[in-house]
Amino acid sequence: METARSIHHVGLAVDDLDGALETYATLFGATLEHRSRVEEQGVDAASIRVGESRLELLGALGEDTPVGRFLATRGPGMHHVAYEVDDIRAALADLVDAGAQLIDETPRRGIFGLEVAFVHPDSVHGVLSEVVASA
Repeated sequence: METARSIHHVGLAVDDLDGALETYATLFGATLEHRSRVEEQGVDAASIRVGESRLELLGALGEDTPVGRFLATRGPGMHHVAYEVDDIRAALADLVDAGAQLIDETPRRGIFGLEVAFVHPDSVHGVLSEVVASA
């Protein structure tokens, strides 16, 4: 079974990405690692480092995007937890074999251009989960 190497990041949905970047830098000494617009997912995403840990701040590109709908119904806050795996395709097959419901049956491009896939929150006790291919 393909097991997770580590938590790659925790994704946080934010109303104001620039404001959130400033807040995390001021309060926690966070540094910007990477920022990119991922049109296919409808997000402007920023990866920040707090010490050795990584957070992904997600701003919606529109109201009718996954993060836009999340913000409209739940407000800002934790959006997902991402787990790093060596072989994303093997991890997806193992998740299906273990009974998980996938949102993405095949990987798609995420921030940094890495391959990612999401697992439905109903399979993980209400937490949207993401598997991320090792860089």
